[in-house]
This record gives sequence, structure tokens and C-alpha cells, in this order.
Amino acid sequence: MSEITLPSITTAKGDLWVFGYGSLMWRPGFEFEERVPARLVGEHRALCVYSFVHRGTPEKPGLVLGLDRGGACRGIAFRVAEKNRAAVVAYLREREQVTSVYREVMRSVWLENEARDRVAALAYVVDRGHVQYAGRLSLADQHRHVIQGHGQSGANRDYVTATVKAIEAEGFRDTQLHQLAAMLHDAHPLHAPASDQENR
Repeated sequence: MSEITLPSITTAKGDLWVFGYGSLMWRPGFEFEERVPARLVGEHRALCVYSFVHRGTPEKPGLVLGLDRGGACRGIAFRVAEKNRAAVVAYLREREQVTSVYREVMRSVWLENEARDRVAALAYVVDRGHVQYAGRLSLADQHRHVIQGHGQSGANRDYVTATVKAIEAEGFRDTQLHQLAAMLHDAHPLHAPASDQENR
């Protein structure tokens, strides 16, 4: 599907669909009429964005999710009433585009409803040319950034854990995120032997 220029996303007629694949799944932060499990083909969910604001700082970057090239992604499609379209787009731009690390695009998503409808949805795809694009990091590197990351929206660890819980609530798994969540769980001092806690 061709990308739609930014002004027309705000001014187009009809309801707006928004595709959530990370924190939007568990904290959309905007009013919506309908929430439907959905699948986007052509990009996949990845911890590929260094977070300088929400979950880290430029000195100690965290990691947040982006849609990166290839594969497919299961998430949530939110239907926003036409009357709220402009306000929701403005809210999402303020939240997602603090450092302009994402490209704001319209993508085809397949709703996992009885009709299996295909709709055009607003999605935030990582800009591979941006300084915050992390690329494909090893699990060890992801773990290191998430452990250190803390920003305006809180601890990076909480972001990963909440996203994994949201994914599980929809009845599927994201292998790499689940592996990272298990590492974070094991690294938590509460789960370490008493002798290890004393040496931390």
C-alpha cells in the first residue's frame, strides 16, 4: 500500500485505524471505538530503537520497539472515530515522534475478526537512517541496554515486561522478547540467592 502524506492522515474522512505492536497494545492513551487483534505483513516487531527519552537517555540509552523490514507482526488495531481523528494523530505524534525516529505511514493490516477484514492503519515504522536505529542486536546487548535504561516513562525493564504480558494476553508469543523477559526475570535481585544479593 502506498504511503499517505502526513497532512492527509489528519484530514482524511472516516474512522482511523491505528496499529499497536508495543506499548500501544497495553497503554494506547487515546479514545477508541473498537479494539481488534490484527496482523501486519512486511515488517516485524523488533527492539531496534535506542531510547533517549521515554526509556533511557543519550548517555544510557534504553531500547524500545520498532517495526523493522521483513516478516510479519501480530498486534492490535484500534478504530478511532472520525471526530477524534485529528486529536489522536496529534497525540500519537507527540508521543511517538519526540525524536522523529519513526516514519508515520499507512499500512494494510488484516483484522482477526470473523470477516478477516483488511484495513489501512496508521503505523510507526523505524527510520533505518536515524541515529537511534539500533539494527539487529544480540540478546546480550539488548539485555544490557534494557537493564540500564530509565527515562521519562520509567524503567526499560517494565516496558519489556508489560509488552510481553500484553502479547501473552492475546494468546501468542514473541520468541525473542520472551527470551529477553526470561533473562530480565533471572537477573532480578529478588530472584537471586541471598549470598548473591549481598554482593550486588
